[in-house]
Amino acid sequence: MGDGKAMHLPAAPPDRQAILNEIGHLKFFEQVLPQVTGVTDSTGRYLHWDDLRYKKPIPGGLTREEWWAGLRFQRESRAKEIPLECKDGVSFSYNLPDSILESLHEIDQRAAGTIQMPDEITSPEMKDRYYVSSLIEESITSSVLEGAATTRKAAQELLRTGRKPKDQSERMIVNNFRTMKLIESLRGEKLSSDLIMELHRSITEKTLDSPEEVGRFRRAEERIVVEDMYGHVYHVPPPAEDLEKRIEAMCRFANGESPDFFVHPVLRAIILHFWLAYDHPFTDGNGRTARALFYWSMLRHSYWLFEFISISSVILDAPRSYGRAFLYAENDENDLTYFLVYHLEIIKKAIKSLHRHIERKANEVRHLESLLRGVVDLNYRQRVMLGHALRHPHQYYTIRSHQTSHDVVYQTARTDLQDLANRGLLLSRKIGRTWHYRAVPHLERALKNLS
Repeated sequence: MGDGKAMHLPAAPPDRQAILNEIGHLKFFEQVLPQVTGVTDSTGRYLHWDDLRYKKPIPGGLTREEWWAGLRFQRESRAKEIPLECKDGVSFSYNLPDSILESLHEIDQRAAGTIQMPDEITSPEMKDRYYVSSLIEESITSSVLEGAATTRKAAQELLRTGRKPKDQSERMIVNNFRTMKLIESLRGEKLSSDLIMELHRSITEKTLDSPEEVGRFRRAEERIVVEDMYGHVYHVPPPAEDLEKRIEAMCRFANGESPDFFVHPVLRAIILHFWLAYDHPFTDGNGRTARALFYWSMLRHSYWLFEFISISSVILDAPRSYGRAFLYAENDENDLTYFLVYHLEIIKKAIKSLHRHIERKANEVRHLESLLRGVVDLNYRQRVMLGHALRHPHQYYTIRSHQTSHDVVYQTARTDLQDLANRGLLLSRKIGRTWHYRAVPHLERALKNLS
């Protein structure tokens, strides 16, 4: 899934009742359970049977099957049920091993409240640029996860120039970009069927085989399954007739109206991601809509750093792990813990990636400020563009691309570029009806002469 190869289906866990019947309940409680006191292995990992069947050492001289039965007993006794039910009416649940609690603490510290950033990137203009860059990154990678075929360079050019998409892949990317901006405006809204439809409509417009499937739930006659290119079926979603009540339950959960115990906001957002993907309410675009819901929920709960974070870019590094996290949860008695552990690691990697990116950019800003110190009347946008031009001397810029990159109006972008051309820092050329700008040869020398 993602590289054209069939994904490994996890091994089905042993039947716990059969194990209990074989060893006897007395032996289980007197000899097995004392050796299995928690929900993880000795290193703190929350293992699925697919991994545990190869794990060494086995505690207390138990068989692997006995170890598994003990783990499942501990997990079930501590599990927290949520209103999401599988097709058979059994509720999903999750555990809170130490690894999850530690991850939540780290995310709370690094993605919400007051976060220290380098002084060089705390200006409103720099934040706007990071915001646009993160929207572009998430728009591209989320589309590629769903099959869009393009290069990152071509996709960035598409979004920055604002040209019309040439094919379905480019339309997917443009739609994702538009939807990520839409989420920012919807962060204060409660979740409803109408809001979900609005997100789906924004994501899938002009990308589905049938236009009438945009912004509506699938129907009973539309057989939808999750499968790979070889026809291997990984998931059969609940019947279409149940969608209305299931979506109502999901909205109550998203809005904090259920369950009757505290659910950490980050876990709530991750569960929403899983929930929509599990119910698969649309004929297409479910993955993109599920990730959009995750962002909506994180921003709604004031995790403001997620305006600048792309989780899809991390997922894209190992797409099979993404699919396997879904399968583990459904395969092992509706245990959502596997997906929570996976998704929390994705979030932490995305946050670390952003912080590395910010530090690199801060260093670039310091270097550029040193170079341009004598040119005191250039604005921030012009300085950033010149910094980019120094690294990419053959790059062309347009008024529209500058406007998109900095989220400014057309006239402001035009004034920025024309001023740089008048200073002898940019060359301009009209191609068709559009003015194209590029750095003059030996731009660094020109800047030194100007200063």
